[in-house]
Amino acid sequence: MKIVVIHGQNHQGSTCMTARQLAEKVGGETKEFFLPRDFDQPCRGCYTCFQTELSKCPHYRELEPLEQAILEADLLIFDSPVYVYHATGQMMSFLDHFGTWWVVHRPRTEMSRKQAVAISTAAGGGMKSTCRDMADSLEMWGVHKVYRLGVGVQATKPAEIPERIQKSIDKKTDALARKIRSNAGKRGYNTRAKLWFTLMRMAHKHLPPVEPDYGYWEAQGWHGKGRPWRDEA
Repeated sequence: MKIVVIHGQNHQGSTCMTARQLAEKVGGETKEFFLPRDFDQPCRGCYTCFQTELSKCPHYRELEPLEQAILEADLLIFDSPVYVYHATGQMMSFLDHFGTWWVVHRPRTEMSRKQAVAISTAAGGGMKSTCRDMADSLEMWGVHKVYRLGVGVQATKPAEIPERIQKSIDKKTDALARKIRSNAGKRGYNTRAKLWFTLMRMAHKHLPPVEPDYGYWEAQGWHGKGRPWRDEA
């Protein structure tokens, strides 16, 4: 299994530790990227990607290695510590660059073959909202299975995590790794993405075409019987 891990911070703390532990238990070839070390460009809001395509983004040269790794991976692990009850600014800025991948615009068919995990840890709370920040994009990209793993570690570094909490992390990553392995090779859209696909398809049929989204869907055959989660798509 090919795994790509996108860390929402440069330091290797408890969140990074948990993500690496999960990747190791799943097993396979793993690539890691750290933000902002490997990508530090904030979205300019220039709308170029929506008017043309992502490869025209002014940051595409820096973004392309991460994009290609994501497209080639079977499992995506995105992690972020809790920063004021949300994902890091670096993670959110990175995700901002993939707005055109959302199912309501020009989703990539590769996503229907993938699984993904949003991971967050904190000394206190905020893991749920932080995981949701990342899972929103993963689900709306059309990833087949999206899991969330949030842990309150009651520590500021891995060495300080209480033993009982470390055992809990071990147990949770064991169970999640088993689920991921059992779903390997399966294909489909998650429920949220499939709903939005259906709504957008109806909009395309009844509202004036908006390009280049409409043309992209037409070329993929999605206005007919084709679907992003089917081989014939």
